[in-house]
Amino acid sequence: MAAETEGAAQGIEPHLIDVPQSVLDDLRLRLDRARLPNQLDGIGWEQGTEKSYLESLLEYWRTTYDWRLVERRLNTMQPMVTHVDGQRIHVLQARSPNPDALPLLLVHGWPGSVIEFLDVIDPLTADFHVVMPSLPGFTFSGPTSQRGWHPRRIAAAFGAVLEQLGYERYGLQGGDWGSLVAANLADLHPERTVGLHLNMVTATRPMKGASVTAEESAALEQAKHWRRTGVGYQEIQGTRPQSLGYALDDSPAGLAGWIIEKFREWSDGDLEDAFAVDRLLDNITAYWVTRTATSSARIYWEMRRAGREAVPARRVEVPTAIAEFPGEMFQPPRSWTEAAFNVVRWSAPARGGHFAAMEAPEEFAADVRAFFAQLGAV
Repeated sequence: MAAETEGAAQGIEPHLIDVPQSVLDDLRLRLDRARLPNQLDGIGWEQGTEKSYLESLLEYWRTTYDWRLVERRLNTMQPMVTHVDGQRIHVLQARSPNPDALPLLLVHGWPGSVIEFLDVIDPLTADFHVVMPSLPGFTFSGPTSQRGWHPRRIAAAFGAVLEQLGYERYGLQGGDWGSLVAANLADLHPERTVGLHLNMVTATRPMKGASVTAEESAALEQAKHWRRTGVGYQEIQGTRPQSLGYALDDSPAGLAGWIIEKFREWSDGDLEDAFAVDRLLDNITAYWVTRTATSSARIYWEMRRAGREAVPARRVEVPTAIAEFPGEMFQPPRSWTEAAFNVVRWSAPARGGHFAAMEAPEEFAADVRAFFAQLGAV
C-alpha cells in the first residue's frame, strides 16, 4: 500500500513560532463582539459547554491571557519544519543532557496539541531526547491541502521525520489519535521501535472472540452509553467537517465552546482542578492562530474512508505498555488489547484522564520512564 512507504521528505529547517500581532489583535476584537446563544435555566453542562463558564473564560482570554508567554516557551524547544509528501510538519525537540539518551516521540490527538506535553518535558529529558511533532492539519503543522492524511500515513511521515533527525532507534508514546499513529509506526518499523507506550488503546474484539471479565463487561456497557451520548462530535467531524469549520474558524467563542467541553468531559475531576486556565487557552489559541480547527477535524473524515488501511496491518509485536488512567473515556477489555499488542506492562496511575500528560504530568512521566526502564532502555 502507498501508506506503507515513507514519502519523499524535504530537509528539516529551524522555524520559530511567531504569530503576527495583527492576528492577536483581531482575536481580541472578535472576543469583544462575541454573540452567545441563550441557555435553559438550570441546564448546566447537560447540552454542552455551560454558558456562564464560557463567558468567564472568554473574558479572561480577552483581558488577561498572554499568548506570547507560551510562544516563548515553545521557541526554546528547537522548533523546526519539514515537508513529507507535500505536507508541512512542524516539530519541537527537547534534547537530554545525555547525548546517548533514547529518542522518544510523543504524539498528541484531538482536540489537543503539543502543548499537552509542556509539563512533562523537564522530567522526561533526564532520560530521553523528546520529539513532539504536530499532527498534519493540527496547529503548527498548518492545514492539510490534500486528501488521505489518516493515521497510518501520518505514522509513515513521522518515521521519515525521525530519520531526518538522525534517529534510527526510538521509543513511542501516544494517546487519542496519537495512540493510533504510534501503533502504526511501531507496526511499520518494529526494528527501530524500542517500545510503545499508550495511554489510550484502540482495539476491537478478536475474530475468534475472547473472554471478558465482569469488570470489563461493565466497562463495555459504559462504552455503549458513551457512544449514545458522547460521540456527536465524531459524527459531525467524520461526515461534515467543512460545514462545522466555517463556525470554528470564524468565531473564537465557538472554537472555545467546542473544545473546552471535551477537556471537561474527559478529565479525571473538575475542569478547574484538572487544568490551569492558561494551559487550556494555550491549546485553544494554538488552533485559532494557525487556523486549523477545520483541518484537524478532517482526521475523523479520513479515518472513516480509510478503514482498515489506517490501522496496523497485524498484531503489534514490539513491547507495549498500557497506562490505564482512571479518567479515560473508554478502555477496551484487556484480552482484546493483548490480542492486538505485545503487552508487557499494564499500569493504573492514581490520577489523570484522557489528556494525561497535561492533567497528571508527574504520573505520566513516571509511568513512561518506568516502562522504558523495564526494557533496559534508560
